[in-house]
Amino acid sequence: DVQLQASGGGLVQAGGFLRLSCVASGFTFEDYAIGWFRQAPGKEREGVSLIVSDGSAFVADSMKGRFTISKDYTKNTVYLQMNDLKPDDTAVYYCALDRTRPYGLIPWMYEYWGLGTLVTVSS
Repeated sequence: DVQLQASGGGLVQAGGFLRLSCVASGFTFEDYAIGWFRQAPGKEREGVSLIVSDGSAFVADSMKGRFTISKDYTKNTVYLQMNDLKPDDTAVYYCALDRTRPYGLIPWMYEYWGLGTLVTVSS
């Protein structure tokens, strides 16, 4: 079974940074994308960033310059480096896996989801 485990959330002051990790296991797909999404209280789930198995990556416009996605193939782990965090970044962050092209940051496209990790940014 496909499993995704997100970690690395926590409480940080505005201007600080966090690195989230998503460990993916239980699959043999060669072509897939892993995306990061977030959901703040009372808001819809929002796409943050994705990385494809071929290495191509995308970050949502509103987070470019602050968030970076990367992948360690040896550890089957995707990282989301979040810098200059703002209170509006407070949310539960989820990682998810999609194995059907075209890849994008639309939540319903993703078949597999992990439990989220909470990021709280204080002002």
